[in-house]
Amino acid sequence: MKKILATMLVAAMVVGSLTACGSSSAPAPAETTQADAADTTTPAADDTADAEAPAKTIKVGMVTDVGGVNDKSFNQTSWEGLQRAQNELGIEVNYLESKADSDYAANIETFIDEEYDLIICVGYMLADATKAAAEANPDQKFAIIDDASNADLPNVACLMFEQAQASYLVGLVAGMQTESDKVGLVLGMASAAMHQFGYGYVAGVLAANPDATVLQYNANTFADPAVGKTAAVDMVTKGADVIYHAAGGTGVGAIEGCVENNVWAIGVDTDQSGLAPENMLTSAMKRVDTASFDISKAVLEDSFTPGVHTYGLESGGVDIAPTQDLLSAEIISAVEKAKADIASGAVVVPSTQEEFEAAYGDVYELD
Repeated sequence: MKKILATMLVAAMVVGSLTACGSSSAPAPAETTQADAADTTTPAADDTADAEAPAKTIKVGMVTDVGGVNDKSFNQTSWEGLQRAQNELGIEVNYLESKADSDYAANIETFIDEEYDLIICVGYMLADATKAAAEANPDQKFAIIDDASNADLPNVACLMFEQAQASYLVGLVAGMQTESDKVGLVLGMASAAMHQFGYGYVAGVLAANPDATVLQYNANTFADPAVGKTAAVDMVTKGADVIYHAAGGTGVGAIEGCVENNVWAIGVDTDQSGLAPENMLTSAMKRVDTASFDISKAVLEDSFTPGVHTYGLESGGVDIAPTQDLLSAEIISAVEKAKADIASGAVVVPSTQEEFEAAYGDVYELD
């Protein structure tokens, strides 16, 4: 097995001290009260109908990470799930954007002060702020996406995804599609959670093409498209002809770099084919919209449960994008076989460094 060349170019992130910016949501559906007419002057037990209680409604607030609600990735997709909850369930929804890490606690506190029934924090970067708020407000319900560090708290639901599985599938695509035997990976941050994308992707690439080389770039930001574009261009100059990003808004820049250099791109979290119709091979989908809808519905129905809620391939929580026009029949067939093998246990996708090294050796270097 050829040793993977992992290019670690940690980009310096300069974040200004900005204040949190709240965004107003679409108007929530008005509560409706239905009551049968009653004769209030001469009431009779036999013919007076009780008025129906107003339909129950709740308020759900979402706090984004620094990528913002229009990141074309997991913040935006989480918000789409809440919009669905508003349209289908009558839930009142709103979001607050975080412009800097320092905004997380303040945005959470705003929703607490406004007595929201559920606060959804998007991304593991909000883990510390979520923990502090949850411990200080034990009656407040929280959900956090992509973090399980607060799973022991009785008022926090941790919405987790088998992102390594989805990354394995797109790794197969990259390994089969590359003509140069060099592919790229742009991560938004170097962390245990983000490296799950890397473990799965590299495992998939190697399964399809043991001679491939993976170039890795840790951007150290989810909110800087310029950094993502620079990373992609640098990888192209080193020979990469397929580049996968798991970097939120930073990854949008990586996609732009792929388009400008006419190489293949692979998106993340949602179907990003619309960003590069001629270059986007596929995307590793993570149904955070389903998760945000599900947990909101649970609060509405008084069935909220804390702890870890995991969305994987078998439950439809992860997959590749349905847009597959640029994939050959051979690649689609290989992906479908891999999905079946993962579901049956014939293929176990590594999601930790120990699991990866046990299966593939020390070929994926971490910083």
